[in-house]
Amino acid sequence: MRLEKKATVVSTSVAATLVFIKMIVGVLSGSIAVLASAIDSFLDLTVSLFNYFALSNAEKDPDDKFHFGRSKIEPLAAVIEGVVISFSALFILYESFVKILHPREMNYMNEAIGVMVVSILITAALVYFLNSVAKKTGNMVIKADALHYKTDLFSNGAILFALALISITAEQLIDPILGVLIAVYMIYSAVPIIKEGILMLLDAALSEEDIQKLVAAIESEPLANDYHDLKTRASGSHIFLTVHIVFNDKISLVDAHAVTDSLEEKFQKCFEDKTVHALIHMDPYDDSKVDKKH
Repeated sequence: MRLEKKATVVSTSVAATLVFIKMIVGVLSGSIAVLASAIDSFLDLTVSLFNYFALSNAEKDPDDKFHFGRSKIEPLAAVIEGVVISFSALFILYESFVKILHPREMNYMNEAIGVMVVSILITAALVYFLNSVAKKTGNMVIKADALHYKTDLFSNGAILFALALISITAEQLIDPILGVLIAVYMIYSAVPIIKEGILMLLDAALSEEDIQKLVAAIESEPLANDYHDLKTRASGSHIFLTVHIVFNDKISLVDAHAVTDSLEEKFQKCFEDKTVHALIHMDPYDDSKVDKKH
């Protein structure tokens, strides 16, 4: 089993555990913040299951129907996860305003504080694990999952602090006000995930920094006189690029082909945590300067 898939199994198990304990305490205590955290953990569970499905399908080999594989399932999963985070934030926002307008006293404060302490410890361990997997694999889905649980970590810490304040001051408005702040933070965190996923689905070019790595690789080849029409895109853990390399028109096909093989190896070394698919067109002259209408 790939490390990314193992990570989704771990995150699914953690989410299921947190849903169980938070939901019970959230309902009994009447805390909007704890209940919001339970709902968020339930969504975490749903998203982690979807991520496992997405990664299982994204790693399938190309076939007659999907010639370039199914790697775009990964950014699609990231967009869905970001949207799920946003909708859960809107629900929390709604519940918070309801409690502000219709205050109600909280119960089982010690139990609520206890479950949030346990939740913070478990979530912190999970975030550390997911971040390490994301760094090793560069997988977008795991990166989004790690960010999601990181927002949970911050929100859980804020909830614990608020519960302690409520226990000391008996001020019930602290709970729904915190719910509003958590909801706003969740939406703020979801926007970059959605944006990155959409850009990848729309075949946006690689960053300027990454493109310069490719240009440096091309310019390191002495037999490559020039290049043009360098086009790039990313799809999950795969990078696709096309480029025209200009050779001296006297070069043999064997030598030119050897240069393209060397370039493919260099391109791959530029992105060691990705799979690079390079399509290199060999030109005897710079046809980008030719008027193609004639």
